[in-house]
Formats: sequence, structure tokens, C-alpha cells
Amino acid sequence: MSSVAHVPQDPLPIGPRPAPRALGGPIGWLRANLFASIPSSIMTLLLLFVLGKACIGLWQWGIANAVWLVSGNDTSACRALRGVGACWAVVPEKYRFILFGTYPFDEQWRPALAVLIFIALFAVSSRRSFWRKELFLLWAAALIVIGCLMWGGFLGLSFVTQDRWGGLPVTLILATFGLAFGFPLGILVALGRRSKLPAIRSLCVLYVELIRGVPLISLLFMASVMFPLFMPDGVNIDKLLRAQIAFILYAGAYLAEVVRGGLQAVPRGQYEAGDALGLSYWEKHALIVLPQAIRHVIPPLVNTFIAFFKDTSLVLIIGIFDLLTTAKTAIVDPAWQSFSVEVYVFVGVIYFMFCFAMSRYSRSLEAQRGTS
Repeated sequence: MSSVAHVPQDPLPIGPRPAPRALGGPIGWLRANLFASIPSSIMTLLLLFVLGKACIGLWQWGIANAVWLVSGNDTSACRALRGVGACWAVVPEKYRFILFGTYPFDEQWRPALAVLIFIALFAVSSRRSFWRKELFLLWAAALIVIGCLMWGGFLGLSFVTQDRWGGLPVTLILATFGLAFGFPLGILVALGRRSKLPAIRSLCVLYVELIRGVPLISLLFMASVMFPLFMPDGVNIDKLLRAQIAFILYAGAYLAEVVRGGLQAVPRGQYEAGDALGLSYWEKHALIVLPQAIRHVIPPLVNTFIAFFKDTSLVLIIGIFDLLTTAKTAIVDPAWQSFSVEVYVFVGVIYFMFCFAMSRYSRSLEAQRGTS
């Protein structure tokens, strides 16, 4: 029986194929997130349409049809718009009162310089290369300079009482001192809540639960109205200082819980390692435990900082003129009452810049520490 050799046949020719769909880059991201299916594509197009209409409307109101300058209090040009365009002329007319309140007009360069010093301190403190002991001395010297600028009374500077302070400097003072003293207080309270001594642990629990169990407005009201009733006759603590103490206690209670969560995330072996090295309680926590605990809770810490910075607007309840309060007071003028939206947008941009800077710094700090 003869065998027939198998002769391989040529494969059929393959026609041209379409190019593969992009899986990466911007096009791939759009396909995966916005146009993955027909319903998703329809919803994306609807949202883009609504967003486009909103952007066009904001452009026409805020830029195209807006009035930027007027002569004095002549708001006829703004009123002629009838809401079609914004009247940004209220900002150059009222910005000094919004930023500095009732501080003497000719001396407003002093709070302006104080604000610049605050911003410079924040910028320097955000650089890790400056995290040395000298930074504390720099902060102490800068805060003394800020106090001398705001109060005056020497070197030819006229004395200005604290009831004339207002605007952005008051907001920065309350937020900066509140966080600067509230953060170490929160660390001590967090350590106290984990203490093995029942008396210390009970006192810390009572403090945290008491402060966190009442709104901030009630603390400010107690500091402004009730606290002076318990003081001896002739002893009167400034209202701004009383509000500052209330903010420190409030910040300390909330930050204590955040730090305590970070302490619980540190493995038990780290504590045992500190004991094996013969470190004392404070050395063990300062060198080993707290750096790891704070690294774990950077996002909630910054979230608390941002919320605390915005909560400074509640000092209105006790008659302190912070940034938001001066903005509300600036539009009491009958000539500008109809343009409150523009004033609130201006103040909102200021709040956004500070809060956004804190948020971006926290993200960079997470990336450096490898916790993102």
C-alpha cells in the first residue's frame, strides 16, 4: 500500500484589520470612563452640554458684561446692567474695609505687612530643609513683629486697640494660633487617653467628649459672655484672647482624636522596639511612635485644619470682625447693597486660595512620606 505524502497548502490570505482601540493615554481614559457604553456616552454629552451652558453664562456675567470700575459711589452703570453682568467695581471700592476692617485707614499698611509675614512663615515652614530648631525662633520673632505691628504704641506707631482689628489678619491670627497651640495640646490629650493611669485617662476622655459634644458657637458664647462673670472684679481679658482660647480648646479636642487614630495604627512591635532600646516614655514616642502615627493621619489632619480655618467665621457671634464679617458689613452701604454676590465671590476666592494651598501641601507631603 503506497503512502501519499502530505503536501501543506498555502493559508488563505488575511485581509486588512482595523487598528486596535487605544487602551492608554487620554483617548483610552475617555473610552473607559466617559464613553464606555451608550448610556454612559449619553450622560456624558448631557453633562458637557449643561457645563458648557454654565461656563458661557458665567463668562457673560463675570467678564463680558461686567463693570470693573466706577467713579466714587456712582453705581448707575452697575444698576443699568440689571443682573446681566457683574459689578466688580465694588471690590476696589470696598477691598480695604473687607481685608482690614475698621483699622485706621492711614495705618492699614501695618496689617497688610502682618499678612505678608504670615504667608512668608507658612511658605518657609512648608519646606523640609527649614525644619530645624531655628524655625521655632523664627516663628517667635515673626509673631512678636506681627504683634508690634498690629498694636503699635512705639517707634512712632500709633496704638490701635484690638476692637479696631478686623478682616484677614484676625482670621489668620485665630487660625494660626489655634492650630499652633491646639496641635501639641491634641498630641498630649491623645497620649493621655492611652495612658495606663486612670485619673489622666479619665480627664482626657472628659475633655474630649465635653468639647466635641457641644457646637463651637456655644464655646465662643461661653468665652465671651459667661467667662468674664467668673473673673474677679477689675480683671478683664480681651475678647479676642478669649475667643482664641476657645479655638485652641476646640482644635485640641478634635486633633486629639485624629492623632489617637494614628497611634492605634502603629504596630505594637514599634513600642517594644523602643523599650528594647532603653528609651524613656517621651523619647520613645517622640522618636519612634509619633512620626509614624502622624504619617498615617496626614489626610484627616489637613481636613481638620481646613475645616478649622473656615470655622473662624463663627466669631461673628461674639462681635469680632473676621474676614467674612467685614465682607457682610461692607455691603451695608445702600449704594452697594445690590452687589453682595461679587463681594462673597471675592472673599470665597481668598478662602479657596488658603484651603487649596493646604490641600496641595498635604498631597506633596503624602508623596514624600510614601503614604499616598
